[in-house]
Amino acid sequence: MSPISPDFARILMLALFLSVSAPAIADDEWPQFRGPDGQGVTSLTGLPLTWSETDNVVWKATIHGEGHSSPVISGDQIWLTTAIAEPLSETEMQQRLAAVKNSQGLSLAGTLSLQALCLSRDTGRILHQVTLFTVETPEPKHALNSYASPTPVICRDRVFFHFGTYGTAAVNRETGAVLWKNDRLKLDHQNGPGSSPVVWEDLMIVHLDGTDSQSIAALKQETGEIAWQTKRSGEMDPTPELQKAYGTPLLVELQDRPLVISPAANWVYAYDARDGKEVWKASYGKLGFSTVPRPVVVGDTVYVATSYMQSRLLAVNMTGTGDVTSSHIRWMSDKQIPQKPSLVAWDKKLYFVSDKGIVRCLNAETGDEVWFERLPGDYSASPLAAEGRLYFCNQDGVCTVLRAGDQFEVLATNKLDSAIMASPAAAGQSIFLRTATALYRIEQK
Repeated sequence: MSPISPDFARILMLALFLSVSAPAIADDEWPQFRGPDGQGVTSLTGLPLTWSETDNVVWKATIHGEGHSSPVISGDQIWLTTAIAEPLSETEMQQRLAAVKNSQGLSLAGTLSLQALCLSRDTGRILHQVTLFTVETPEPKHALNSYASPTPVICRDRVFFHFGTYGTAAVNRETGAVLWKNDRLKLDHQNGPGSSPVVWEDLMIVHLDGTDSQSIAALKQETGEIAWQTKRSGEMDPTPELQKAYGTPLLVELQDRPLVISPAANWVYAYDARDGKEVWKASYGKLGFSTVPRPVVVGDTVYVATSYMQSRLLAVNMTGTGDVTSSHIRWMSDKQIPQKPSLVAWDKKLYFVSDKGIVRCLNAETGDEVWFERLPGDYSASPLAAEGRLYFCNQDGVCTVLRAGDQFEVLATNKLDSAIMASPAAAGQSIFLRTATALYRIEQK
């Protein structure tokens, strides 16, 4: 098989087992975190291999404020979020942090304006700039996080935004009008918000895993009212700081049931999307909290990275019920598993990069290592897979493109001027990259 062609059997298995429960999506749209199926994989062809600040850049749009949310794309629209903060003086910062327990690595901001931005896909011009929430006294966040990290999701004529404890909102994507807001879902993130929302039929589903409470909830898309909310049932560490998580759920259709695969602290859960009832759960078998990577699926197996302290990778068969820890975990690995970047599955193999740059390829069925190497820099963004290529973007603005396959092979190394924390998006023949200062549309010229 040509290494640049996707494995038809893999695509067929995903079609049978995996389905994003949302309206039909055009081939060149990227409506949610990690794309149409939430897996970071696209069937698009002709995406760029090489670029720089001057080469293969269709446009570059300055994005004010700070945000790690990825761009989402539908039609001519690109939506993302940003947080514009009034700065605190060093004295104010230190005074407020002095009152915070375990403040190492945290930062604070003054009054926040949490905004939704809509840009033209064709030109990069800002079409809508909507202030969704104003926060007078935001809680601290980790220095590597932002107050606008959750990625929005586009569904039909609406865009849904989630800022964790600061609020959730729906916007009419054509007019930019705010349709509703819900700021009653409160929790203590400790490190700032991180979980992105997903949609299923007429619901929008969010994780609410803080140090003080842990649950998953579904809001009605029409009104923002709570349709169901389910508390986490698994036993957790008694220390509140070790009970939080920042993961994004994944929707799969399995055996005619819509499952929400939901990684939290110490456990991964599956819920019925219709009513929030827990279907199964599996223990990580060790401490796992501040969980960030989104799960990926191959066939009837979901792969979950547990994050902190030492990340573990679990392969869990999704067909069980109840506590499936001893019956449905197929294999585990503790070697160089990412704490922040998600994995990507391609041609029955798993590819991922650790936060410190160790990239690995595993056999998805067995967990056996195929190869590992080192990439430059530190990593937060999740990878993109297209045409047998793997795009890994680091926190220095470097994107290394590898060939997917049985050997490690670098195809290109590309550099932009500032940090990449947000995961890439793809639409048409373009890759969209958000850096600390700008959004780029990159296309082979």
